[in-house]
Amino acid sequence: MNEPKPVARHFAPGTAPRTSLIHRLAWLALAALAWAGGVVATAADPAKILRVASADIDTLDPHNYTDNPSFEIITALFESAYEWDYLASPPKLVPLTAASPVEVSGDARTWTIRLQRGIRFTDDPAFEGKTRELTADDYVYSYKRWLDPNGRRGGEPILTDLIVGARAVVDAARSSGRFDYDQPIDGLRALDRYTLQIRLVAPNFPNVRDLIGVVGAVAREVVEARGGDVKTHPVGTGPFRLREWKRGSRIVLEANRLYRPVRFPDSSDPAHAALVRGMKGRSLPQIGGVDVAIIDEDLTRMLQFLQGGLDFVVLRGEVANRLLAADGSVKTEFAARGIVRHVYPEPFAFIFYFNTIDPVIGGMNPERVALRRAIAMALDTGTLVRVVYAGQAIPANQLVPPGVGGHDPSLPAKPLYDPAAAKALLDRVGYNERDADGYRRTADGKPLVLTVLLRSGAVSREIQTLWKKNMDALGIRMNFHVTPFQDAIKELQQGQFQIYFGGFGGSPSGYPQLMQLYSRQSPQLNVTRFSNPDYDRAAEAFLRAAMDAEQVAAARRMSELARTWMPELPAVFRLENVFVQPWVQGFSPPIFRPYWKYLDLRRRDAAPRK
Repeated sequence: MNEPKPVARHFAPGTAPRTSLIHRLAWLALAALAWAGGVVATAADPAKILRVASADIDTLDPHNYTDNPSFEIITALFESAYEWDYLASPPKLVPLTAASPVEVSGDARTWTIRLQRGIRFTDDPAFEGKTRELTADDYVYSYKRWLDPNGRRGGEPILTDLIVGARAVVDAARSSGRFDYDQPIDGLRALDRYTLQIRLVAPNFPNVRDLIGVVGAVAREVVEARGGDVKTHPVGTGPFRLREWKRGSRIVLEANRLYRPVRFPDSSDPAHAALVRGMKGRSLPQIGGVDVAIIDEDLTRMLQFLQGGLDFVVLRGEVANRLLAADGSVKTEFAARGIVRHVYPEPFAFIFYFNTIDPVIGGMNPERVALRRAIAMALDTGTLVRVVYAGQAIPANQLVPPGVGGHDPSLPAKPLYDPAAAKALLDRVGYNERDADGYRRTADGKPLVLTVLLRSGAVSREIQTLWKKNMDALGIRMNFHVTPFQDAIKELQQGQFQIYFGGFGGSPSGYPQLMQLYSRQSPQLNVTRFSNPDYDRAAEAFLRAAMDAEQVAAARRMSELARTWMPELPAVFRLENVFVQPWVQGFSPPIFRPYWKYLDLRRRDAAPRK
């Protein structure tokens, strides 16, 4: 959930001085060793170190992450068969390790992927001194890890039922506690060394597109050599490899010397003409390394950026406004420095989640549903946008964000905010008794006290202030549990919460947000533990839909049901402001995933932090 972007389906969360000459020379020495090794496939310049900021990450295992910060680093280390085109709008899949577009049969039940030859994993002792080529079997193994119900993510129930023969293998793994990777799955096969085939029991474009466009390949021998735990030992085929990870402080990546040269993507969009022209003919990646500072606070990120310590920075809310004039343009003093701003709605919905199995706020009986609806009606989302997010957000009127498949732009923005109706509703369903301080009691006379789980940093303090004000007016006593992002995600997935606020999504399709409430999802994703047959039927209609209009209609129905039963309240769609230094070249807003390999730095004295 955000507050920082699998599938792209993850929870989202919300500067140091230059290094010494010695530190910079260390980077150059490493590059020299790579050249001495005699295997150099890229034009990466070791003097060009991209400096970015991120919230803390949890893992570098490409099949066991649930948060966006981890995902963003993982995409630099591992490669899916396809990626979402860097410049295309609407987004489209293009080959990454694949040699050609995916071949889909007429009935949309057979998907065939042909891989490029000669793509190699980064070196690892498990390869016994030999170079290791990527093959179709690596994707078969990796997709099985993605389905494993014993993994951190809890598997993929929808894909398990979708891929021919997967259900029996996954059920056996759940029963035994161990996935048998040697057990064949009929619908997941390597036809030869470079050809992968996926067969489905029914058409389903969103899930399969995310599988082939998100899930990176690992080498089985590396995973097994580490006893299945590659959380801190990533070995992929991506443009970068891990050099250093100091938890809570920094992550340093270096160019993968075995990576193949790539070219900057083309585009027929006139808006990208100058960008494409400026990058034409360059052999990429040019970036020799990425220095990632773990910085939770937007204000700290902004200061680091203005000091030249970050090459670009994502800012939101009031902090973003500090760099903007009244008309929304970059302030003159910053524009004079060549700083450029890009703004767009994030592909995440920021949501208040209610634990539907909690003994106080959970349940599907009329009283508990009314309690959740009253809370939703008492929350002033207009103030949330104007004050907490300083106008850098859009009130959410559905589950799916703008620009994402399933979003319905025709839906009116009907705010639920109606504090008088919220009070009357609670009075009517049995929460009318109050204590001496004016706070409500439950029907059995106990104090009605609720706790909101929030990640530390970002706008958590402002959210607490707004919640307390709104719930005091409603007569509900509130507590707040504020904890670091990764700890919040653990508590959320273990069901140890009553109310949580965070973001979720990141995919060009709206199905990550929509499938959060699908009863067959694992509790790692369906964190509210919501179960409703009408919602499930609408979700399945969305997955079967071949036309955009059909998807929008199904998504609209799911949003209506969510508003009725209130397992979650979509609150805002945040606006993401990306401010870019003038020396960064090739930059386009990375809406769905980072594309560091397509960037270049005009200034060649960039160096990692101390």
